[in-house]
Amino acid sequence: MKKPIIICSVLLVVVLTLIVWAENAGPKAIDWTPSYQTNDKIPLGLYVMNEESKTLFKNSKVTKFSETPYEFLNALYDYDVSDYTETGTFINIEAYNSIDTESAQELLYFAEYGNTVFLSMKDFPDVILDSLKIGTSSGYHKRDSIPLTFANKKLSYKTQSLSEGVSFFHFNKIDTLNTTVLGYQEVNETTKQANFIKVAYGNGYFILHTQPAVFTNFHLLKGKHHTYAENVVSYLPEGNIYWYSHSFLNNRQSNSIIRYILSQPPLKNAYYLSLLGILMFMIFNARRKQRIVPIVPPVKNTTVDFTKTIGNLYFQERNHHTIIDKKIIYFLEHIRTVYLIDTYSLDSTFVEKLHQKTGKPVEDIEKAVSLIKRHRHNFDSTEADLIEINKAIENLRL
Repeated sequence: MKKPIIICSVLLVVVLTLIVWAENAGPKAIDWTPSYQTNDKIPLGLYVMNEESKTLFKNSKVTKFSETPYEFLNALYDYDVSDYTETGTFINIEAYNSIDTESAQELLYFAEYGNTVFLSMKDFPDVILDSLKIGTSSGYHKRDSIPLTFANKKLSYKTQSLSEGVSFFHFNKIDTLNTTVLGYQEVNETTKQANFIKVAYGNGYFILHTQPAVFTNFHLLKGKHHTYAENVVSYLPEGNIYWYSHSFLNNRQSNSIIRYILSQPPLKNAYYLSLLGILMFMIFNARRKQRIVPIVPPVKNTTVDFTKTIGNLYFQERNHHTIIDKKIIYFLEHIRTVYLIDTYSLDSTFVEKLHQKTGKPVEDIEKAVSLIKRHRHNFDSTEADLIEINKAIENLRL
C-alpha cells in the first residue's frame, strides 16, 4: 500500500512541475484587454500615465482617489458659504462611462461653480450629455488607423495616426453657442469628426474627449504618440488635479511579508507548488499513521432486562394480583424516597401532602389512592383491574 502512494505522489509532483515550466517557458501572449487600470502594465492599461502623472501635470498638484465623485466632491463643498472649499480640475479616463447618475450631477455642480471637468471615454453620462446639449455616435470605417488632429494649428504637433485601442466614437451634436471644438479624427480624406471639445457650463467648463486609448501604456511609449496626449492635457488649467479611478483602491502596497514572491510569476508558482507538496505530504502521512478507533458498545442495563423478563413471566401466567402488588410497592417506595412522605396511612392528609409537593390534581391522586386501597382488600384481580390501576399511577407522572 505504501509503495503505490509514493509513486503516485512523485508522478503528480512531476506533472505539476512540467505544467508550470511549460507555462513559463513559452512566449507569453500579449494581453490587449482595455483595462484602463492604473496598476496594469498591459498595453491598454494606465500604469505609465500613473507613474508619469507628475510630469504630465508638472505645474499642478495631483490628488488620486477611488471613492465615487459624489463622495469626494461633496466633501469639498461648504454648505455654510454655498461654495467649494477647493477649486481645480476633475479628470476621469476609462474605456466606457462608469460614473453613476448622482456623481454625474455632482460634476455638473462642480463645473458650474467655476471648475473644470475632463472626461476621456467612448461614451459619457446621459445627465451630462443632456445638460450640455451634445450627443455622441459611433460607426465603422475601413481604416487601419485614425489620424488625430487639433483645431489649433499653432500647436507644435505633428499629426499622429493611431490604431491600437482607438474607436470611431465622436460628437455628432453640439451646442455651437457654448462649445468649442478642440480636435478631430479623420475617417477619410474628406471627412473629419469632432472628438475633442470644450463646453462652457456655468462658470466652468467640461472638456470631453472620445479617444481614451491615447493615454494608455502602448501609445505613451510608442514613438511620438505621447505628444498627442501631452497636447490634450495642455488644455487643462493649472492647479489642483483630482484624478478619479476605481483602480486606485488596488494600488495600495500589500504589507504581506511574501509580497515580493507573489509579485514575481516564477516565485509565485514555486511558492504555490511547495504548499501543494506539503499538503499532499500531510494528507498521505496522516492516512498512513491513523489508528483504527475501536467501537466500544455501551454497557447494557441488565436490571431493566431482568425486570421486563419477570414482568412478562407474571403476565403470561395471568398473575395479575402479584403484578399489581409490585406496581403499588414500587409506587409507594418512590413517594417515600423522592418526596419524603409517609405512606403508612393513605388518608386525606397523605393526599394533601402529595398534592402540595407534586402539584398534581387532587382528583388524580385520590383516584390512585382509592384503587390501591381497594386492591388491598381484593385478593382476586383481573387484567382490567391491572390496566385501571396502572393508568391511574402512570397518569400522575411521578
